[in-house]
Amino acid sequence: MMISEKFVIPHYIELLKKSLLNELYLGVEVAYFHARDCLEGKADFDERVVLDPARVAPDMFAEAVRARHDGQHIGKAIRNIGFSHTMIGRQRMDQLDVCVQSVIDECVPGDLMECGVWRGGAAILMRGILMARGITDRRVWVADSFEGLPKPRLDQDANLDLSKESYPQLAVSLEQVMMNFKRYDLLDEQVHFLKGWFKDTLSSAPIDRLALLRLDGDLYESTMDCLVALYTKVSPGGYVVIDDYGCLKCCADAVDDFRAANRIDEPLVKIDWTGVVWRKKK
Repeated sequence: MMISEKFVIPHYIELLKKSLLNELYLGVEVAYFHARDCLEGKADFDERVVLDPARVAPDMFAEAVRARHDGQHIGKAIRNIGFSHTMIGRQRMDQLDVCVQSVIDECVPGDLMECGVWRGGAAILMRGILMARGITDRRVWVADSFEGLPKPRLDQDANLDLSKESYPQLAVSLEQVMMNFKRYDLLDEQVHFLKGWFKDTLSSAPIDRLALLRLDGDLYESTMDCLVALYTKVSPGGYVVIDDYGCLKCCADAVDDFRAANRIDEPLVKIDWTGVVWRKKK
């Protein structure tokens, strides 16, 4: 019996999302955090938690499931960052899937791009969708310093030091991100990396048009750098996705200031507790 593409494609994409979010092996993270608590003297080791965390530690497991769905960390502590290849959570992951499928189905011209990629999960999903749909004439742009976030320079970013020195968990090397693409068999000529600070790389990047622009730069400066350099390249009908609008005022201020200055009146659509998206007028 032959299996139809209508079955294979959405199931592949769903499995890819589960893998990128580490939903399949979330119990391993719970077991790791339990072992760490034991080493730190916060709990007594219970091997049953390692073998069957969902049954033996249901509250901890449920918190891990909720946090991963929402794109947060257990206890909202960054040291509980976990093993997933993305921090965006299930709702933002599903929304990204919908946007990519939309620009393909509606033939919105241009490439797909993420600025601020961490371990690469969202960009990997975009490449996976193109592969599953047999799309060979669009590229995925992966832009990041691959050295963490810059130290704050503007008043709008004061008191928000997310740099490598303060949060080494946020600094993921180019080699590691490329390896993550390779793990999913998605590292090929359709994936292009832009290494460096956004202010230095984006304005001169050889990008003609974008069908989707996803921003996860956290800071006012980083978000504004991306919008100034790239928004004019977003095709009519294309999407602009902002990851940190709800959780970081500096990011929201950059988006609001840019939209006001450029008289952008397309409505901001809420994705979840922090993500928003708007679609450029056709």
